[in-house]
This record gives sequence, structure tokens and C-alpha cells, in this order.
Amino acid sequence: MFLRRLAVSSFCSRRFFSSNSGNNDLARTIAELNKEMESVFGEHPASGPPSFPNNDSMAQEPQLAPQEEGENELVLTHIGSTGEAQMVDVSPKQSSKRTAISSGKVILGKQVFDLVVANQMAKGDVLSVAKIAGISGAKHTSNLIPLCHNIPLTHVSINLSLNPQDFSVDIEAEASSTGKTGVEMEAMTAVSVAGLTVYDMCKAASKSIQITDIRLVSKTGGKSGDWSREE
Repeated sequence: MFLRRLAVSSFCSRRFFSSNSGNNDLARTIAELNKEMESVFGEHPASGPPSFPNNDSMAQEPQLAPQEEGENELVLTHIGSTGEAQMVDVSPKQSSKRTAISSGKVILGKQVFDLVVANQMAKGDVLSVAKIAGISGAKHTSNLIPLCHNIPLTHVSINLSLNPQDFSVDIEAEASSTGKTGVEMEAMTAVSVAGLTVYDMCKAASKSIQITDIRLVSKTGGKSGDWSREE
């Protein structure tokens, strides 16, 4: 486009100065030039100087087109319009029964595992204390995770079992509620706090204990419906 405008400018200049101003008025000359340019380039010649992109427009990041509601469910709901953190307003949602199951593992090692099996840890019954701690953790989720809603839990259950295959404690937690937001965070917090409690109960015997594989197993209810992890 820039080369075309240069060609038009050059052509027009030559034609204008070669014209006899005494025989042709300016308006007629311009009309003739426009007609000739149209026949050469197939369109009316652009008027005005060529434009160039400025540095500001070149430096700008590409803007994403706004998405229609429901077009893509994979959005970050805890981010406001200007990028700030926010607590999601769930008031327009419908109340429904919601459940979530999560799991995790605490790898003890053989020596500590044998002590837990024999109930010989100095602090007492590891699994019983960890179970109570996990239930308490689920009830305090909104105090631990800043943007979680304080929801009324209708049920929390935690199961801790000793796994002799890898000398670990397997933890599974289930949380339930009837309300406008899910209980996934409550279930995973229960597993996390239970796992930390196992570590605290056993840390005198070993510092190499690992808490691992904390994850959501399944959930039900809510707008997104039921979900289960595919192994």
C-alpha cells in the first residue's frame, strides 16, 4: 500500500506540472487524474499521506475478544474484572445437595509404620487423633483458605488405613452440604490436616515422612454436575 501511494503521488506530480494551467482549470485536472489512477490501479486513489503504525500500537498486547456467557466454562471465577482477587457471589445459584471425596497418602517408612501399628508412638493413637483433626480442619476451611465461603457442613467422614505395601497411611475424606457452593475444598482440607497430624504425631521417630497425592476423587451436585477422577 505504501509503494502504491508513492507511485500515485509521483504520477500525479508529473501529470500536474506537465499540464497547461492556462488551458485547464484545477478541478478538471484533478478529475482527469483520478480517472486515470482508477484505470491503472482498479480503485480510486487514496487521499492524504500514507499512515504508519505508531510505536504505542505496535507495543500493545493483543486483546482477547470477550466470551459469551456459557461459551467456555474454564474460567477463573476468583478474579475480578481488573485482575484483583475476589470472593465469588453465589447468591444467584440454586441450592442443591453437594458431596466431595478426596484422598491422600502419608508415607511413613517401615520403622515408623511398625511403631504406628503397635500403637507405640509417644503422642498416642496416631490414626484416632488424625481423624479428629481432619474433621476439625474441614469445619475451618473458610478460615484457612481466604476466598472459600463459610458453608454449613451436614456431614464429614474420614477414614485412615495402614497400607503395609508401601508402609503408608491412606486417607480418604468425604464432605457433604446442601447449599450454593461445593465442598471440594472442605474434603481436601480434611485430608491435608489429617496428613499433617499424622506427620506431627510421628515426626519424633522420623523426619523423612512424606505427605503426598492429595487430590479430589469425585464430587456431586451443583451447576457442573457430577465428576469422578479417571485413573
